[in-house]
Amino acid sequence: MTTVGYDRYEGPLAAQRMQALYNYLRPYVNYSQPLMKMPAKNRVGSRLHKHYDIARTPCQRVLDVPEATGDSKAQLQQQFLSLNPAAMLRHIHQLQDRLWQLGKGWIQP
Repeated sequence: MTTVGYDRYEGPLAAQRMQALYNYLRPYVNYSQPLMKMPAKNRVGSRLHKHYDIARTPCQRVLDVPEATGDSKAQLQQQFLSLNPAAMLRHIHQLQDRLWQLGKGWIQP
């Protein structure tokens, strides 16, 4: 998912819109986008065998850590239950459209 594209953004309005976009994007990614980690790679001759973990969200990974306190786990679970991923994604797309209106075009070096 391309977040802001390759345009050039200038000015305080672009900075505000980008900040608003990332304020919605951070919880969306951390609570509803599962990732597969690669905990191990083994080389057998010239072949590389990759071993992947089960896909989980960053929030689920934090909840599985035994060192995390009960208060922080309860806070994460409460925040997770209050989120609506579909509505967040719709709002992210709206914020992206508003930001892309300010783009100056891709500038080649």
